[in-house]
Amino acid sequence: MAKKITDKVTWVGKVDWELVYFHGKEYSTDRGSSYNSYLIRDKKTVLMDTVWKPFGREYVESLKEVIDLKDIDYIVMNHNESDHSGALPLLMEEIPDTPVYCTKKGEAIIRGHYHKDWNFVNVKTGDTLDLGGSKLVFIEAPMLHWPDTMFTYMTGEEILFSNDGFGQHYASESLYNDEVDQGDLYHEAMKYYANILNLYSPMVAKKIKEILAMNVPVKMICPSHGVIWRDNPMQIVEAYQKWAEAYQENQVTVVYDTMWNSTRRMAECIAAGIREADPSVTVKLCNSSKLDKNDICTEVFKSKAILIGSPTINYGFMYSIGGIMEMIRGLKFKNKKAAAFGSYGWSGDAPKMIAEHLKAGGFDVIKDEFKLMWVPDEDARKKCVRFGKEFMDAVNGAE
Repeated sequence: MAKKITDKVTWVGKVDWELVYFHGKEYSTDRGSSYNSYLIRDKKTVLMDTVWKPFGREYVESLKEVIDLKDIDYIVMNHNESDHSGALPLLMEEIPDTPVYCTKKGEAIIRGHYHKDWNFVNVKTGDTLDLGGSKLVFIEAPMLHWPDTMFTYMTGEEILFSNDGFGQHYASESLYNDEVDQGDLYHEAMKYYANILNLYSPMVAKKIKEILAMNVPVKMICPSHGVIWRDNPMQIVEAYQKWAEAYQENQVTVVYDTMWNSTRRMAECIAAGIREADPSVTVKLCNSSKLDKNDICTEVFKSKAILIGSPTINYGFMYSIGGIMEMIRGLKFKNKKAAAFGSYGWSGDAPKMIAEHLKAGGFDVIKDEFKLMWVPDEDARKKCVRFGKEFMDAVNGAE
């Protein structure tokens, strides 16, 4: 159902309450998502982005209820991943000659996805499209989070269409940030940043500086997923500025997997030692085989230090630990301390291997790996507490 945002702009997207995974199964969407598309009607009419292919037919038919498709003068594609461009082929069947405005790399990606020779118009930063009363100003934003990404600013209405930037995978019948639960909203916004944009933080910081230097008023930020920022829209920009600068809170996260609960007991005792050393610190324990991997990555993002633990199995570490370490390596977290631990029966290789992975992932490993044989008894548990205290002292001493 279309929803009017301003006299000139109407939301014509799709709320997906049933979505539970995104990017295959790489990203969990516990609160669903939305695919935001916008119809701009001035003296000229523009359609901004489309929706994911499974909703393509529904989208085109719903759009026909709002406007005669032949009245659409231009299509602007800010980013061409399938969740934004999926309905484009069906739409272009109806209006095949309509100019499609996108970056040069955007054209290449559309051609690579759909193998069509549409009427592409390539744009770059500073190019404009005059709609009569308002203008669209294009701002290239490569790697936020694909090479083709751009933002579009609408003069007059003072709206920044930011595509994936400033978005959240968050389904809501309420369209605006001031109409939803703020805790849920910021959890999903941070999770989105930590798991999708963090590795591009240097580019995020640079692009925000560039946009702020334009010194243009922003009444609304309209992303491609989640709610529209209309109440103090710059709050999410300020959050991104903080998140892009090697973000951390006063938190330590202990990530582990366990076979017969020996490594779990180690993790709990290490956590107790951390709290003894610094009662002000927040400590979170995450079993990587049971907790959502993206939520774990979000906790790592928030942390100033992490510990990763695994028993040794087949002369290596457990499957879920391997997966989470590969994820945090790829996300390129900065300025975080780390250490490794685990239980073993004979070879005891896992902690050392984990430490090597942490170093390769850019973590500052500040203590030698810690391991215990078999099931920890009372004396071994005291050693774990001591290790936790020494680790926390080392973290605080290194700050």
